[in-house]
Amino acid sequence: MDIFGILTFLSGLAMFLYGMTIMGKGLEQSSGGKLETVLEKLTRNKYMGVLLGALVTGVIQSSSATTVMVVGFVNSGIMQLSQAVGVIMGANIGTTVTSALLSLGDLSSSGQLILQFLKPTSLSAIALVLGAVVFMFSKVPKRRDASQILLGFGILFIGMSTMESSVSVISDSPALARAFTMFSNPFLGVLVGAGVTALIQSSSASVGILQALTATGMLPVSAAIPVILGQNIGTCITAIMSSIGANRNAKRAAMVHLYFNIIGTIVFMVVIYIWQGLVGFDFWNDPINRSGIALFHIIFNIGSTALLLPFSKYLEKLAILTVNARNGKGSIIQDESILDERFLQSPALALEQCRSIVLRMGQYAHKNFEDAVGILSQYDPKIVQRIVETENVIDEIEAHAGNYLIKITNKGLTAMESKRASELLHTISDFERIGDYSVNIHDTAVWLNEKGIHFSQEAIAEIDAIASAVNDIVDRTIEAYTASDPELASHIEPLEEVIDMMQETLRTRHVNRLKEGTCSVESGVQFLDLLTNFERIADHCSNIAVYVIELADRDTEFDPHLYLRSLHEGKTEKYSADYQYYERKYLARLE
Repeated sequence: MDIFGILTFLSGLAMFLYGMTIMGKGLEQSSGGKLETVLEKLTRNKYMGVLLGALVTGVIQSSSATTVMVVGFVNSGIMQLSQAVGVIMGANIGTTVTSALLSLGDLSSSGQLILQFLKPTSLSAIALVLGAVVFMFSKVPKRRDASQILLGFGILFIGMSTMESSVSVISDSPALARAFTMFSNPFLGVLVGAGVTALIQSSSASVGILQALTATGMLPVSAAIPVILGQNIGTCITAIMSSIGANRNAKRAAMVHLYFNIIGTIVFMVVIYIWQGLVGFDFWNDPINRSGIALFHIIFNIGSTALLLPFSKYLEKLAILTVNARNGKGSIIQDESILDERFLQSPALALEQCRSIVLRMGQYAHKNFEDAVGILSQYDPKIVQRIVETENVIDEIEAHAGNYLIKITNKGLTAMESKRASELLHTISDFERIGDYSVNIHDTAVWLNEKGIHFSQEAIAEIDAIASAVNDIVDRTIEAYTASDPELASHIEPLEEVIDMMQETLRTRHVNRLKEGTCSVESGVQFLDLLTNFERIADHCSNIAVYVIELADRDTEFDPHLYLRSLHEGKTEKYSADYQYYERKYLARLE
């Protein structure tokens, strides 16, 4: 093969890798992160874990991506090591999908129109034409994701064909025959397979290259088998690299992946070579084709899973013994640790993880509000300290989540993912401000206690009334945000308007008390500050409710300010009914 033949092979490899990458990305975007979320939540049963691992890997076309996600889940404490074992085994099964698709090229289609259409050359042409048409003329995000899948599928097979054509010209080369004979040495074959796969970090691509070499007609079964076994070991390098800097359980998850493939390889090599030595395979020196490689790849991964799944606990113990308690980070999981950078390769999943921590941030802010209102009437130094500590956590989460979202936005998001990222950035700011205003209430309580100043019974009753309304709106906001429910969110704005009315009423009353001299100036100023903090907390709840409604609205031109203005100017029957309900419940308490 001359320099031009090598360039042709490399260009085919480049197209193959690129096609597989964009096809996987399109499949992942089409799933909207749902498969990854299912993977996170439904892995308590190890058999279900195998099924889900195979499903997710089959969809995103990368066992490396699945195992990296699993390492991230274990590192953040979302998934236990025992749950990860089944998913890792399933990921190895799911990675066989690509080789199975490539094996369609071995179909004999002479005289049969249906089989002719099933050949990769026909499928890739159809996929490219359909994908290009949809990509150029459709503006619908889901259709463009589908077109990306088709384009990736087509480019993948063109790359495969290019590699095959470049190597077919040397099918009679004695040097190539000698090279393939060297691979028949089981240890050398395993090393070559592991090395190539570790280099390109994809067993699917490595197996695809091996399938392309079958075009020479000189790759014997005896040379292909050890290389395939080595390829399954080499794919572990991505998870191992991903576990660097993670806690010890995450490192153990990566080691489970490595041990699974090493033990499976040893068992298969012992059985195969003992059988070959004692009985012998009739096809041992026959040329292997793409279907044969795909079949052995499938047999190995399903067989290894069936063999080792009953002993998954021992596989887990082996990983624990390897990575002992002195290795890795401590076992304390911080709240923001779920924002693991390993999830960034899957923006939909990273956004979902970010949303989880933002929700927790809102729950902390709500708790601080309740505590701050509580110490207004019953001062407790322990609660005062707890409020300060919780506010520090809220600030840390804000900084961590904000930086994480910036990293996500650099990953090339879809229109819907960009919308979710924007909503999260705004929500982080609003929850943080709710926390700040709660601390302001806390500061007022501390000042009153230090000065020995007390509000009148009338003022205490008024504070209790508006604080109850604000506590209600914060609670409803978090409920709506948790469920991503625009219907629940639609009940927030009428309550916010009632709280505005309560604040204005109480401000007017208190100014009158100041004029009449029935209230001191010092306590009066603190009372008015409390009213301002209550009202602004309600404003931020209104903002979050609008974000929930906006995210559910498929109109990318949704204008929050226009929405609120139209809501207030043309009150619907539903809005008026909500307002009257809150008015009776809270505003009436001031009469």
